[in-house]
Amino acid sequence: MSAVPDLGPPPRRTPVDVEQVRRLVADQFPHLAGLRIEPVAKGGWDNWTFHLGPELLVRLPSAAEYALAVEKEHLWLPALAARLPLPVPAPLAKGEPGAGYPYPWSIYRWLDGETAAVDRIADPVRFALDLADFLAALHGVDATGGPQPGIHNWFRGGTLRTYDKKVERALAALGGHVDGELVREIWARALDSRWDGVDRWFHGDIASGNLLLAHGRLAAVIDFGTCGVGDRACDLAIAWTLLTAEAREAFRERLSVDDATWARGRGWALWKTLSTYSRSFDDPEDTEESAEAQRVLGEMFSEYAAGAVEAANVSRSSSGRSGPSGSRSRPS
Repeated sequence: MSAVPDLGPPPRRTPVDVEQVRRLVADQFPHLAGLRIEPVAKGGWDNWTFHLGPELLVRLPSAAEYALAVEKEHLWLPALAARLPLPVPAPLAKGEPGAGYPYPWSIYRWLDGETAAVDRIADPVRFALDLADFLAALHGVDATGGPQPGIHNWFRGGTLRTYDKKVERALAALGGHVDGELVREIWARALDSRWDGVDRWFHGDIASGNLLLAHGRLAAVIDFGTCGVGDRACDLAIAWTLLTAEAREAFRERLSVDDATWARGRGWALWKTLSTYSRSFDDPEDTEESAEAQRVLGEMFSEYAAGAVEAANVSRSSSGRSGPSGSRSRPS
């Protein structure tokens, strides 16, 4: 994509309650009308999510922009699922607007599992390798005809420059709460790292809330609303947001990630974490979210600094062979 896309205004979310969902199901899928309906705890932001009996899930986009993903998921998820080593959501039926709700919606099979968290993962390296294997399979699916970056996935798979204003706004809000010079250096490195232009499938939101565990091991990957084809770097943000240093190294090696892609992946983790930190750092009700953002930034800064030291050492050791330009290695 040559031009920097415009994210537009924030989506205007449409509230949904249990009674509305009950009417939608009864009107359009009467054979399911007797099943119990209740909200899913921490059901997400892009969609309102409800249990439908013990085995099903109702998923209703919370805004018009998020509704753009419904048709995409119904079209592509069955094809992707056949190529992936772990369970992913299976759309069973597509609903239409009704009962005062204005968008298409879906019924899925419920996937059991515990949301991934650092203290719930039994073996961090094993988890990282399992996740890398899943992503390698996804990234290797034929991308022909796949959905290109757009509002349907907030331009994931496209240029990081789309989020440049978000980084600057976050830095302005945070002031002295973060090392602005270091943030800008890491961000510039990410922006300068070129994508090879080869379209690959990506999930788009590989985050702890979309990774399910069973007995401490990765058991399923959910929420493909931001999936598409393009630059896979957006799937690498998890390396800093959830993985330990050792697991991150194993993850990168298993996926054979080059320096440029790794730098862009770090950039995805950076803008998302800065955005979270900037809206939570001074809110007493968001102390846990703020602390987690600080932790992730600390992981990122430490890893970047270690890379810079390693690059400097390599540069010094090869300075006698670097040629007349005296070019230096740079951290990935």
